[in-house]
Amino acid sequence: MTTQIKKRPRVPVHGVLLLDKPVGFSSNDALIKAKRFMNALKAGHTGTLDPFATGLLPLCFGEATKFSQDLLEADKTYTTVVHLGMTTTTGDTEGEVVEQKAVNVSVAQIEQVLLQFTGPIQQVPPMYSALKRDGKPLYEYARAGVTLERDARDVIIHELALLAYDAPLLTLKVKCSKGTYVRVLGEDIGAALGCGAHLKELRRIQVGHLILEKSITLESLETLPEQERLTLLDPVDALLSSFPVVRLNDELATRFLHGQRLALGKEVVVLPAGWGRVRVYRDSDGQLLGSAQLQEYQILAPERLINTQ
Repeated sequence: MTTQIKKRPRVPVHGVLLLDKPVGFSSNDALIKAKRFMNALKAGHTGTLDPFATGLLPLCFGEATKFSQDLLEADKTYTTVVHLGMTTTTGDTEGEVVEQKAVNVSVAQIEQVLLQFTGPIQQVPPMYSALKRDGKPLYEYARAGVTLERDARDVIIHELALLAYDAPLLTLKVKCSKGTYVRVLGEDIGAALGCGAHLKELRRIQVGHLILEKSITLESLETLPEQERLTLLDPVDALLSSFPVVRLNDELATRFLHGQRLALGKEVVVLPAGWGRVRVYRDSDGQLLGSAQLQEYQILAPERLINTQ
């Protein structure tokens, strides 16, 4: 008779883990491994990295998952190696080579082209992407040999810096808005230079204010004792640190947690200037209560609430 090994019950874990995703892992694969190492009940990631890409993948656990959308909206920074003179079906190393051309471009030509792609630009999303059409990811159509029309999207390239050029390899630093495909950017740069290109390497080094230097690899995470793993978690409000703070007394905090809109004009509450998104704390113990919108006439409208039980 086979004895079944009992699985340890998962436990509530709350916070943000900065993971350095390895090459060859999908973002979901990396999340599943990290969730198992943390023995966590609930976890999610904050936007995918392609399997061939490496670098910063913030993972949200427990209550932090309520705020993962904020990092989806954040600017991202990458370093990338663009292989000039060779185009592939996917725009990266995972695809088949479509065309090869000689590379005869100078640093001056490269710098001129980079200027063309700095600032607000338009991109056509690649067929090999997770964008959906009629409920099916585009990459499924692409694998079936079907190419669909895609509308160009507005994105912003905040910074596009030349780090090194050793033909045919071009190393760049890219800081960009949400929705930017660095693969497409590399292909478009290659097309503008007249030789074509694909991405050889892609490494994400920053998401919003979160940086790669504070991340940990899956290998290192696995070797740590469980209690040490938990110490790596940033608090839930690490995802909200760019928003102004509102602190409420116990009575107002209770009403806020019940989802009530609060008129703070006559309350003794220090409010930030202007309107917009804020993070809300209970003043007596510093407990994060959630996020809210500070509206006209000093109305505080609850947005996402923390379970404080």
